Amino acid sequence: MINIFFFLMMLSELISASSQMLLKKSASKEHDSVIKEYLNPWVICGYGMLFIAMVISIFCYKGLGYMGVVVMEPINYIIVMVMSRLIFKEKFTRKKMIGMACIVAGILIFYAKV
Repeated sequence: MINIFFFLMMLSELISASSQMLLKKSASKEHDSVIKEYLNPWVICGYGMLFIAMVISIFCYKGLGYMGVVVMEPINYIIVMVMSRLIFKEKFTRKKMIGMACIVAGILIFYAKV
């Protein structure tokens, strides 16, 4: 059941993971005030990207159905882990690897049945 909505959902997850990297980058910086902590380019872009990802995900319900979209959402965890490794040099632990394997296995099992 791989179609254009599947690829749009993957794009949505990539945008969502990228926005989380921007928010994490902002959180790692020291800010002069609470207002500057929430009203800075990193945060504004991050939340804007999350909004765009949400709109794309809602559109994907049309072609993937409820279960198809819900099953694809955890891909975001894998993308975030990989991007954190590349951008912030975070380590892959054994538990993270097992978690990623479980996510991929669940998605494969779901789509093998459909």
